[in-house]
Amino acid sequence: MPDVSLQPLLAAPAIIQWHAYAAFAALLLGFVQLVAPKGTVSHRTIGYAWAALMMWIAASSLWIHTIQQFGQWSLIHILSIVVLISVPLAVRHAHSHRVKAHRSAMLSLFLLALIGAGLFTFLPSRVMHEVFFGS
Repeated sequence: MPDVSLQPLLAAPAIIQWHAYAAFAALLLGFVQLVAPKGTVSHRTIGYAWAALMMWIAASSLWIHTIQQFGQWSLIHILSIVVLISVPLAVRHAHSHRVKAHRSAMLSLFLLALIGAGLFTFLPSRVMHEVFFGS
């Protein structure tokens, strides 16, 4: 079993810490949304919180430059911009009662932008790799 230590996260710049905390919260709320009944007041409330977290995660990532492929930017920053556009569109789908489009957009955001991008944080030399596997 890996020796988990929060010290690398606590030693990281504040923007990385808040980005990670928001991602953990979004992951938890996202799983709740997947299994909870849809169309309820709690679904909408949790959904707004999840959407806000996703917007924060995407926006905060624009100030994180630990991977630099194109000057100070990387491909992950393109994903951030896609998320900043997609989240409001997905919410608008729900408001317009386009349930299939809403479900598809939110599931894609959860799987690709949160889980998929999150897996990259476990690559060697990244903070989450150090948290879970050491340096």
